[in-house]
Amino acid sequence: MATVGTAPAQSSAPPAQRRASPAEEHLPPAAAQSTTLIGSVQRAMRLLEAVAEHEYGAPAKQLAREVGLALPTAYHLLRTLTHEGYLRREKGLFFLGEAAERLSGTAAQQKRRTMMNEALAQWRDSIGVPVYYAVYREGEIEVLGVAAGPGGPAVGGWADFRETGHAHAIGQCLLSQLDEEARRDHLDRYPVQPLTPYTVRDNRSLECRLEHVEPGEPVIECQEYTLGTACAAIPLTVGSTAAAVAISLPSHQAHRLLPAARRLQAETGGLLGTLALSISI
Repeated sequence: MATVGTAPAQSSAPPAQRRASPAEEHLPPAAAQSTTLIGSVQRAMRLLEAVAEHEYGAPAKQLAREVGLALPTAYHLLRTLTHEGYLRREKGLFFLGEAAERLSGTAAQQKRRTMMNEALAQWRDSIGVPVYYAVYREGEIEVLGVAAGPGGPAVGGWADFRETGHAHAIGQCLLSQLDEEARRDHLDRYPVQPLTPYTVRDNRSLECRLEHVEPGEPVIECQEYTLGTACAAIPLTVGSTAAAVAISLPSHQAHRLLPAARRLQAETGGLLGTLALSISI
């Protein structure tokens, strides 16, 4: 009679944990944790920092001395960093390379974005409405930041925001800041089209409205971009770039829109520099 084979039973015991070495058992927790760090990476980072301190470059011997490394170790790390593009060597001197500069540029960009988002969140919390920040750059409307919350959700982008600048307050505010040629170019590429029964009907009507926008005054629209929503946008002077901050409210609260826009306008002055920096994002 044939027997049926069965798989060997698996052990339910938990896997054995690594025991600390005798040397680690006598280390304080912080010191024990430091043993898991990769020393060569730490030394490479110190060398990068040292190179960054020398605008006109520095030789290997000087860098090794400043970081406290043996010269052969420093040479090995410097060669590796140069090969990977984080350093470059010219006439025996080491400089930051393209890879390090890209990291630096990305970090600066991230910092600018964080500062912008913090400013928008501050206005959202103080005024109690969603806040938007947009610019007109290279012929396009770009929304760089939005701060909204559960109590005041942002307007949904059901229609392409770049193509519908004629309908929303942000677009109308930005277009009103352009010269005639730039505005005509935009409307040739993105002609007026009705989105709701309240949307401006044609290019001529829009241009007439934009011509009557007072400099520095909020631009307000109610249910022109999306039904049930009213928006106000405030023009900003940020160098030569057309920019705007905006807020939105449900249309049944449209009576709150202008007072809230005035308050936002009063508060933007102190953080205008933050928004100016964010244009390079």
